[in-house]
Amino acid sequence: MNAQNAHAPKTARGALGRYGEDLAARRLAEAGMTVLERNWRCRAGEIDIVARDGDALVVCEVKTRRAGAFQQPAEGVTAEKARRLHTLAELYLHEYGAVPPGGARIDLVGVTLPRRGAPVVEHVRGVA
Repeated sequence: MNAQNAHAPKTARGALGRYGEDLAARRLAEAGMTVLERNWRCRAGEIDIVARDGDALVVCEVKTRRAGAFQQPAEGVTAEKARRLHTLAELYLHEYGAVPPGGARIDLVGVTLPRRGAPVVEHVRGVA
């Protein structure tokens, strides 16, 4: 397997998630943020997107749902998930340096895919 295919989704759910992350990264860039990493992994889990917003570090969770799904994307960030994201942010900062002057925050990008038409991409700052 070559490096390009090493992170290719192996399931339809994985492909859906990757598509949502692509849309999320594009939305963050359009908002003037710089995407630093995608799918950063460590022993405690994974951060979907790490970005810089001015002088702040942003840990971004991406939730992608098809329209009509039982749960809206924002409902996917439970208290347990928020705690894990805080832990992951601390581990990322420990590995790559101190907290930047603007601090660190956790954002959510919710992507809803309708049966027809363009995806709905919502960026919520400071969710946890």
